[in-house]
Amino acid sequence: MSVSYDAGPAATSAPRMMSLRAESQSFEMEVMEDSLSASDAETIAERKLVRRAFIRIRVENLDTADAFVTTLIGRFDAYAASTSIEENNRHYSLRVPSYHYDTFLAEMNGMGRLLNRHESTEDVTLRYLDLEGRVASKRQLLQTFQSYLGRANNIEEILAVEARIADLLFDIENTETQLRHLANRVDYATIDLSLLGPAALTPAQSVTFGERIKQIFNGFGSFLSTIAVIIVGFLVYGIPILLLLCLLYWLLFGKIGLMKKFWNFIRK
Repeated sequence: MSVSYDAGPAATSAPRMMSLRAESQSFEMEVMEDSLSASDAETIAERKLVRRAFIRIRVENLDTADAFVTTLIGRFDAYAASTSIEENNRHYSLRVPSYHYDTFLAEMNGMGRLLNRHESTEDVTLRYLDLEGRVASKRQLLQTFQSYLGRANNIEEILAVEARIADLLFDIENTETQLRHLANRVDYATIDLSLLGPAALTPAQSVTFGERIKQIFNGFGSFLSTIAVIIVGFLVYGIPILLLLCLLYWLLFGKIGLMKKFWNFIRK
């Protein structure tokens, strides 16, 4: 496919730009169709699968289990994307090469008692090949537009082609980023592993004679403490209240007898 330009006045620039856009769009469609046809053949050859597992295991010794997980990571060229350590459990997000996924899971069978296991597989073949095709077509189109620069007749055509090239570079970078992220999910399966330590059990223990004596003295001490609190409370609050009541009785009904005088006054 070739694009020709005739020298002429600036008035002919707009038709040439419309022809350029039409030809570039036609070329882009042709490249996309070719890439999709190639993708169909590759789809039959290999599937792109994203695999993930969620596993919970009860173990007798967390330190021993942790060391075993570290050994497996080294043996199978895996890595821990995240690790969480708590008092009686461990949590790992492991990234394992997909070709080691099944073997890695099989090696964990003897770690302890399996509590829960859930696996999922997502087929991303069409999305993966679509991204690959888009990158290939955009790169071919980019080469075509770069070749237009040497044949542009004026500054308007140069600016238009450069703007299209900038758009293509942005699209290529964005699509390649999506492709790399998806390829990483395909190449490395994810295993979310939770290790739980032994369940906390309190065994029944017989109480010795000495411990019983100690409990008696502790109980007696608590009783004395309660009595002391009552006495202190009586001294602090009881005596003042009692004195106040005596004073009121003396004023109202005793020698002064205000109530008696008031009553006698009313009767008169």
